[in-house]
Formats: sequence, structure tokens, C-alpha cells
Amino acid sequence: MSKPTIYVVIYSTWGHVKTLADSIIKGLNDGGQVNAELYRVAETLPQEVLDKMHAAKFDDIPVLDPKDLVKADAFLFGIPTRYGVPAAQVKAFWDATGGLWSTGALIGKYAGAFTSTASQHGGQETTIYTFIPHLVHHGIIFVPLGYQSKVLFSNEEVIGGSPWGAGTIANGDGSRQPSALELEVAETQGKTFAATVLKAWKPVAAE
Repeated sequence: MSKPTIYVVIYSTWGHVKTLADSIIKGLNDGGQVNAELYRVAETLPQEVLDKMHAAKFDDIPVLDPKDLVKADAFLFGIPTRYGVPAAQVKAFWDATGGLWSTGALIGKYAGAFTSTASQHGGQETTIYTFIPHLVHHGIIFVPLGYQSKVLFSNEEVIGGSPWGAGTIANGDGSRQPSALELEVAETQGKTFAATVLKAWKPVAAE
């Protein structure tokens, strides 16, 4: 039996978004009813700058060509914040989708997002909010997490994430890693996103 394909597409400097993505994929695979594939967007910074930033390497994760978005039924984008908006690398990726836009190739597909910020007030919601116009112009249906994870009601500790999507708080120097509760939120997002896609998905009949 065929299954819908969901791409998890990330940009991660120090690995926080990648760690969230692992839990997202765990949630997507929970019911065994979707194909989840992990990709990254192309880097735009020179290597000498990345070295000075002590950026992590993700050579084992394939770079997604923007035109290949048509091969998936849905996407979840892992987007680190830069001053409360998506990182430039993510913007560059979507700026390269003009050909898909001109043909309406992505209309009706589904998408969600998750993020990482340095602090509680660094743009957990605004980063995803300002990402949505890319989806709107392509006719892609945004699927928020909502409050499907009860963790989002907790005030017992600092927790990233929001009804817009899962998230983690990394500290300005990247020293804080995603907590167990943040990973739980990410896994829930994977599960609930898959469920939403499955409600509307119709397999293509074999010719």
C-alpha cells in the first residue's frame, strides 16, 4: 500500500533544530503510515565563517533542491530564528521556488514548521509567523500544532514551542540542548501532522 511522503527540511547551525527534527520524524513514523525523509537547505555562508562560528556539519543529510518539493505530499520545515524571522538560508531556499510558483506545482500540499531561538523572547512565534507568507503564495496549507501537546500548558520550567509549532531555546552561545519536554512537543507535532495529512491524502491509482 502506498503512503504519503513527508519531507522534514531543516537548517541547523549547532544541531538544535536537527535534534528537534529527530523527534519530529519519530512522531511521523509512529503509526507507520507515512514515509518521512530528512533533508537540509543549502548553506549560504562561506566555510571560513562557519568555522569561526564552530558550526556543526551535517554532510550525511542530503541537500534538497527546491524543485524537488513537488515529490512530497507535505513538508515540515525546521527554521532557526534570526532576529525573530527565519534564517536567510531558508529564505534563499524559497526564493528559488519561482518556477514552482509560476506553475502552481505546490498548491494544496501541507506544511508546518518548528524552530529554535536563543531565548524565550527571541521569536518562537514570529519566526513561524513570518515564514507563512511563503506557503500562502504557493497555495500550501499551513498546519499548526495548536495545543495538541499538553506540555504547552506547563509553566514548571522554561519550554520552547508554541501552538505555531515545536521549538527549543538554545541560549545565545548554543549551550542549552533541547529538553525532554521540548522533544515531547516535537514528537507530538510529528504525530498530529501525519494524522492531518492522512485525513486528506488520496493515493494515486496505478495505471
